[in-house]
Amino acid sequence: MSDPVANFGTVTNDWRHLPAPARPIAATTDAAVAAAKARDRAALAEAVADLAALDQPQTRLILGTAVRLLLEDTHPDGLDGDDVRAVLERCVRSAALWQPEVDPHVILVLLAGALGVLDDEEPPPKPEALALHAAVLLADLLQQRSMADYLTAALMEIERAQLND
Repeated sequence: MSDPVANFGTVTNDWRHLPAPARPIAATTDAAVAAAKARDRAALAEAVADLAALDQPQTRLILGTAVRLLLEDTHPDGLDGDDVRAVLERCVRSAALWQPEVDPHVILVLLAGALGVLDDEEPPPKPEALALHAAVLLADLLQQRSMADYLTAALMEIERAQLND
């Protein structure tokens, strides 16, 4: 199966190709994920603070869509409960080695929200927790994939959905 984000062409990380409201979210998410991939606690803390200060409904939508796209790409034959459990366990175990404050429940909330199965009664994580855990989860899911490509794909999907509503 081909990689759906490959259809979006070469993307630069200056983010000028994105709508103005999405640029700071994309740039800050990219920085947070890069810091998480590098296991750079100081850079991650700075990016998390910046990401937490941005518009939270938009940030949650963009991060959740990017997580969903990555889950779909990494599980092209479909995703079941065992797959979700494996992603959760791998992410938390990997993060625990360098980011001990990672909370498995927040990762699970992010996964459930991205898959559209989050209980409506579940309050969203606080902005700092969302930013930290989303960066760690996205870094884990990306492996060698490009965060820029997935952010662009997520924003295109959000735009398409908004135009069709």
